[in-house]
Amino acid sequence: MSYLHEVSAQVSLVDHHCHGLMRDDLTRPEFELLASESDWPEPHNHTIFDSPVGTIIRAECAPLLGLPRHSSADDYWSRRAELGQAEVSRILMTQTGIGRLMIDTGFRSPTILSPDQMTELTGAANDEIVRIEQVAEQVVIDGTTAATFADDFRTALAVRAERAIGFKTIIAYRYGLDFDPDRPSDAEVVAAAGEWLSNIGEGRVRIAHPVLLRHLLWTAVDFAMPIQFHVGYGDSDITMPRCDPTQMTEFLRRTVDSGIEVMLLHCYPFIREAGFLAQVYPHVWLDNGAALNYTGPSYMSLMRQLVEMAPFSKVMFSSDAFGLPELYYNGSLLWRRGLATIFTEWVDNDYVSQDDAARYLDMMGRTNALRAYRLMED
Repeated sequence: MSYLHEVSAQVSLVDHHCHGLMRDDLTRPEFELLASESDWPEPHNHTIFDSPVGTIIRAECAPLLGLPRHSSADDYWSRRAELGQAEVSRILMTQTGIGRLMIDTGFRSPTILSPDQMTELTGAANDEIVRIEQVAEQVVIDGTTAATFADDFRTALAVRAERAIGFKTIIAYRYGLDFDPDRPSDAEVVAAAGEWLSNIGEGRVRIAHPVLLRHLLWTAVDFAMPIQFHVGYGDSDITMPRCDPTQMTEFLRRTVDSGIEVMLLHCYPFIREAGFLAQVYPHVWLDNGAALNYTGPSYMSLMRQLVEMAPFSKVMFSSDAFGLPELYYNGSLLWRRGLATIFTEWVDNDYVSQDDAARYLDMMGRTNALRAYRLMED
């Protein structure tokens, strides 16, 4: 192991975008769906274990569960089921070296561990990231009208902001990043809220009206807190070409002096585009979370793109892990290994000093996120 691999392994990572682990034991079909961004199981009796994410799980997680590397899918699953979700989570999470979890609490919260339960399991500190669309949907569930929606949402968001360190928007899912950058007028918001509310039937409340999505976003901007944007790779709700972050360039131009920080999450396959935006706009940051797990053995190409153009002061670590501790473990392992490998090559080729490389590893793994979310001084 090189010196920089040792340095990288010792960084107490700040996972600036992640989710809770599943509370209960899983069936194999449930596990396989959680190990994929698809909403459907593998067809023709195929398995997610025969995919990039599955091979890396069987290579890297199997030994920690008492199995040989590259165990078969059936052997891995049998051992995992024998240990149970709680024990597998304990084993894998204690090996991640993550010291702080910034947890998006806006998705499937009844089925996953709460932030405090995540801290109890891992020993890592936790912070909350509030999903703005979920707040708006709760306002409707609690009772609102077209005339009061804007005020009700702002009030509810203010309450959530008191204990949160940032917001997240999934406008990329619900519409796309090619949204109109204008702040909608009060009259437009009332009309859009009336249209949306009149069409809500029985069942799930889901906000997707483009005017209202823009209103939520601009209301969040008014709080001058960091805002995470889903970018690129995700589940079947997205239309990939509309998730290119350069589609929101005009919004970025208009918010340079707003006091917000814009966090571009995941970014695959738009890592280069996100790196360009982070170089050009002072309030733009990026990670390549989620995609590392799902590219498996090909992860180094994503790591190289991550540091290809973006300032090292703008790059952050995230696992985007949801439900499965395997995603936390491999997300942190591949990220550490990939950056250490790249910087070792750069040192060997005399492009960077060893001291600078070690400093950059700490910046990207820990201090950039603490600065971005205003948890430490510059």
